[in-house]
Amino acid sequence: MRGLRTRPHLIPALILLIGFGTAIVIYLTASNDSRDIAGYEEAGGYLYPISPEDSKAYMRNLELFGGKTNVLAREFIRWFDGLWHGKSLAFTVAFITTLISVGFLLATDSRRRGP
Repeated sequence: MRGLRTRPHLIPALILLIGFGTAIVIYLTASNDSRDIAGYEEAGGYLYPISPEDSKAYMRNLELFGGKTNVLAREFIRWFDGLWHGKSLAFTVAFITTLISVGFLLATDSRRRGP
């Protein structure tokens, strides 16, 4: 009887193990290099890359032709696109792994309890 209770917890545990292992490998091997660097800006003793889309002229033109909504949409797209590259991808994989594992665990627990 004890084997039947732990078996539904085995699959979510395997999902977590594989997902977090993959996230660790991605984090250790990924770099955050950006290919569209127009220059660098120094602040606080550090150099930060600047893309052409970070310029004031670009942002002004974006707002001029599309309004504030266009600027906000562009910022959202840049943020969302950044989730799938470099070290951010490792955190995205870990988050999605956690969601899938918890969802699977909740689905198996509700099925065991019954309606």
